[in-house]
Amino acid sequence: MTVDIARRLYSAAQSRELDRRAIEEQGIAGDTLMQRAAGAAWRAARARWPQTRSIAVVCGPGNNGGDGYEVARLARADGCQVRVAAYGSAPQRGEAAAARRAWLREGVIEDAAALAPDFLNVDLIVDGLFGSGFARAPEGMARTLIEAINAARARGANVLALDLPSGLHADTGAAPGAAVRADLTVTFIGRKFGLHTGAGVALCGEIVFDALGVPAAIHENLEPVAELLDAAELARVLPRRARDAHKGDHGHVLVVGGEVGLCGAALLCARAALRSGAGLVSVATRAAHAAALTAAQPEAMVHGVESRSELAALIERASVIALGPGLGQSEWSRTVSEAALEAGKPLVVDADALNGLARQPRRREDWILTPHPGEAARLLGVSTAVVQADRRAAARALRERYGGTIVLKGAGTLVLGERLAVCPYGNPGMATGGMGDALTGVIAALVAQKLPLESAARAGVLAHARAGDRAASEGERGLLVSDLIGALRAIVNP
Repeated sequence: MTVDIARRLYSAAQSRELDRRAIEEQGIAGDTLMQRAAGAAWRAARARWPQTRSIAVVCGPGNNGGDGYEVARLARADGCQVRVAAYGSAPQRGEAAAARRAWLREGVIEDAAALAPDFLNVDLIVDGLFGSGFARAPEGMARTLIEAINAARARGANVLALDLPSGLHADTGAAPGAAVRADLTVTFIGRKFGLHTGAGVALCGEIVFDALGVPAAIHENLEPVAELLDAAELARVLPRRARDAHKGDHGHVLVVGGEVGLCGAALLCARAALRSGAGLVSVATRAAHAAALTAAQPEAMVHGVESRSELAALIERASVIALGPGLGQSEWSRTVSEAALEAGKPLVVDADALNGLARQPRRREDWILTPHPGEAARLLGVSTAVVQADRRAAARALRERYGGTIVLKGAGTLVLGERLAVCPYGNPGMATGGMGDALTGVIAALVAQKLPLESAARAGVLAHARAGDRAASEGERGLLVSDLIGALRAIVNP
């Protein structure tokens, strides 16, 4: 499937290759690209903050700084009071040096350390410190400047980042040290992977992509490292149902979980599966919970299961097994989990089932694993910090070790099957207990409806995030899983 250029995600090295192709193969001068980038950034800033009257531009020694000098010239021409500060050695040649000379014909360059205290007195700060080639923790004056930018933002200044926030790793989405927290990031020619996952989601603010008028031909034969999921994919994989459809056409999800004290997780998973269109949903849980769960969700067929043999009959009828919500780590949990894993049915694996898998690793292709970063760390035998430092590498390692399709949850959820995709939807209100149980139910329901595993994982992550955004329309704080589940019906009927 062809991926829209605006949805392609590239590494820093690939971004440099795109720049090279634009200049050498398309004959677009480097200074022309720099001026176009500045124009795109200033237009976006003016659209976002039309009342801006004073700005401070912080320019580093590379091309990112060159973009900053050009933005400063445009802002001055637009009637703004502009102050420019330089960090690091002055560029001696190339487009950045030319942009610096052009600014000096109009204004002055201040010492960055001297200007930093005055960041509080401007409407807008433009971050042109570091570009996509910077991949270490900022030190010394660079760190001081970043901290001053962030302090001014906390006091009301707006922050525009050119291409990406300084201190953010373009390849991983990690921030190994201090990093600019922008309100708006305008990125050029090719989207950088790190803007859309991990710390990048919080640091970039609103992201505006501008191809700078470069022909699409520069993207040919350059395979992106990932792609952004698109809400339009739901309409492609979830068409209208046939008028003579019956429940058997839409599959049977079996939720296995709900240890004593944890039955709510199994209930949320079942509800999400029902709202996502599964024809039938059964729940295999502890016998003590069966009556209460039936009363709470009469559309689900709830079975008290206390032995492997009782579970076997339920497995036989299932199209897919959702294993893990509220599973616990008891002897019962291990028994039913082993039975589910050996059943030969497609699986969506979450929560304590993943922790069990970490203790006894196995590999198969007919499952979808849905770890959050802590569970991913246990599966890989590393720390959560290692996972978050390079989420793309962690997803690849999980798939190499365990097979199947991987859903690495978190800000900028990753879906890895034959291709890697990043979800650009979702919100902080979804950071609450039970959201993962609902996601497991959504994905399992889509598997039951005969979507291939990777497609079900992609569509499930999309539907879950989009429903979360719809539910958050009344506010993120206090959003409940039941609010998200209530929004699913509209989302899975695009």
